[in-house]
Amino acid sequence: MAALRAAKQALRKEIKKRVATLSEEEKLRQSLLVSQKLFEHPRYKSSQRVAVFLSMSDEVRTEAIVQHMFSSGKVCFIPKYLSNSSHMDMLRLNSLEDISSLPLTSWNIRQPGENDTEREEALDTGGSFMNKSSGRLVSSLVNECWRCPGAVRVPDRGSPRPRALLFASVGS
Repeated sequence: MAALRAAKQALRKEIKKRVATLSEEEKLRQSLLVSQKLFEHPRYKSSQRVAVFLSMSDEVRTEAIVQHMFSSGKVCFIPKYLSNSSHMDMLRLNSLEDISSLPLTSWNIRQPGENDTEREEALDTGGSFMNKSSGRLVSSLVNECWRCPGAVRVPDRGSPRPRALLFASVGS
């Protein structure tokens, strides 16, 4: 287990170094390509409820994905986590405008506040949903992998399966 932990840390360090070499224009270009591939994916097309992580500056940008979800009539869920816990809830985002009203975390990510108890929680309200992470430490759109601390899960039929996205230049 210690060897696996060390390997993960080394991989995270290498990916972070590679992402740092990408220009903002290249990150945006690749993010748009990833978004287009997602929009064409049959599971995304058939999903009515989608959970997505709001991206950080060193991750595949998810803004276009969130915009597409609302323009396509999909129900959007975003994470809410507590800094002292590994627990994460996926709470409903009501609109694009709703994002700007959310407080910033210590990671500079917008998420529902700790006192925000009125939002629908994805798993409490039933139905399957597709979950996409912007993922820094993940494989390509078609590969499956876990990302810590927020594993990417698609709880359709059977056990959750991870799905994630990564800049092409980093994964090669």
